[in-house]
Amino acid sequence: MSDPIIKFDKVVKRFGNFTVLNELDFEVGTGEKVTIIGPSGSGKSTVLRILMTLENINEGVVYVGGEPLWHERKNGALIPASEAHLRKMREQLGMVFQQFNLFPHMTVRRNLTEAPVRVLGLSKSEARNRADELLEMVGLTDQADKFPNQLSGGQQQRVGIARALAMRPKVMLFDEPTSALDPELVGEVLNVIRRLATEHDLTMLLVTHEMQFARQVSDRVCFFDKGRIVEQGVPDQLFTNPREERTREFLKAVLESEA
Repeated sequence: MSDPIIKFDKVVKRFGNFTVLNELDFEVGTGEKVTIIGPSGSGKSTVLRILMTLENINEGVVYVGGEPLWHERKNGALIPASEAHLRKMREQLGMVFQQFNLFPHMTVRRNLTEAPVRVLGLSKSEARNRADELLEMVGLTDQADKFPNQLSGGQQQRVGIARALAMRPKVMLFDEPTSALDPELVGEVLNVIRRLATEHDLTMLLVTHEMQFARQVSDRVCFFDKGRIVEQGVPDQLFTNPREERTREFLKAVLESEA
């Protein structure tokens, strides 16, 4: 693996008495496409929420681009991160949520231009050009002046992907990006993510229940259970010949439910 752009070092996350991440060690290399699979409550989405600074950690250290995320270095020690540090670190990451999280009062194009202008300091014309390029990439050029409630769920999620890309993140995070969609709309969103994975040199970390999709787009698949990685490997190995009994149980249950 290349130098990790994401590293979890003995990370613990608790919600009350429930330990959702249990001394997690986990790395993602620059440019790598990694998918996390596992049962509900295994800690999959918590990994993404920690990276987006939506959830803090109880123990351990998370690194993004070699810098601690939830800590700052001061006089040779790590201290809790300031809001300014979190804001700076967050700029490296783009996230696509289960629920599309678009601004309902803004047009599609303005959903894409607002943050680049306000956060990155782009001129309105630069932001608009970037937005139009991204809308073309996700196949929504003709929807630029509509509002989110005028779009299908699949179209809204494609706007969500374009909006995350508008910030030029180093890492794209996808949290169950198709789980809120009607089955017939899932394919259009997966196709956009598939193109991103194959045509762009982005680092991608995905949480998904779409096993066939995970097999197609991933360099590596990690099976989580009880806040730890039970098994990880290249997709063909993990899906075809998993080593761990717990992985076999999970895949059997999931694949039978899809049949």
